[in-house]
Amino acid sequence: MHRTYSLRQSRAPTAAQLQSPPPPPSSTKSGRFFGKGSLGHTFRRTTAGSLGPELARKLAVLVKMEKNVMRDIELVARERREVAKQLSSWGEDGDDDVSDVTDKLGVLIYEIGELEDQFIDKYDQYRITLKSVRNIEASVQPSRERKQKITDSIAQLKYKDPNSDRIIVLEQELVRAEAESLVAEAQLSNITRDKIKAAFNYQFDALREHSEKLALIAGYGKSLLELLDDTPVTPGETRPSYDGYEASKQIIIDCENALANWTLDQAVVKPTLSIRQLQESEYDDEEEEEEGHWDGEEEEVEVAEPTTEAEVVVEPVKA
Repeated sequence: MHRTYSLRQSRAPTAAQLQSPPPPPSSTKSGRFFGKGSLGHTFRRTTAGSLGPELARKLAVLVKMEKNVMRDIELVARERREVAKQLSSWGEDGDDDVSDVTDKLGVLIYEIGELEDQFIDKYDQYRITLKSVRNIEASVQPSRERKQKITDSIAQLKYKDPNSDRIIVLEQELVRAEAESLVAEAQLSNITRDKIKAAFNYQFDALREHSEKLALIAGYGKSLLELLDDTPVTPGETRPSYDGYEASKQIIIDCENALANWTLDQAVVKPTLSIRQLQESEYDDEEEEEEGHWDGEEEEVEVAEPTTEAEVVVEPVKA
């Protein structure tokens, strides 16, 4: 039956991996204490929003939600590989063309599961980068609380004992606390912007690679379908013998080569920004206005070949 279900277990690094080495395995693939289901998802999200410094709680919830997303993708990847195996098993007892094509389709679908598994590792880099911002927010919270505590103490003393010598001491402490807070807030502001750009660059690069590789697999999958003879037959009629084994094998090889040679520089889908086009259009309009601006002096206009023998006089039109 020419069963060839399986991709090479030991492969050379792809061009994308050589250009950008793959990240370590995602932390979501191990150390599961609360399980894989929705109960564990809900527990992680609610505890993240109720524990820890107040400043970091919203981002902590986001980080936990992204962890839930990654666990779901991991489940999809695992199920996808099982589906691929079952498709190949089901088609094994069919006619030669059905058996061969379903086997090769199983190879492609299994590869999709592998890509999703790789996508998780790259997506985790985005999540880990956001976690670093959460940690900075958590470290800034004590300086805010200290400044607020000193401010409250000063206000309380001024109400109870306006002449207390401790007010001066507290005001000096408040100056130092405000200086420390300014440094921490500036650091948080700078790091937040830097890490947001880095984090979402990780995510969008991973999405571009994953999406374009999926599109490649889909294209080769449709080529496999062309090998199936779907011409209706009458009862008792025999279909022509199937001779597409070499073609189907070559499609798989071509697909593997396309996936292995793909790099981010070769991405097909390119964003088109209409705002940039609009700005360039406005700039061009301004240049045209400057070139056509009349400075108040009469200009001589030459007419190469008048259409009549009468003298042709052309005067400049004042704007």
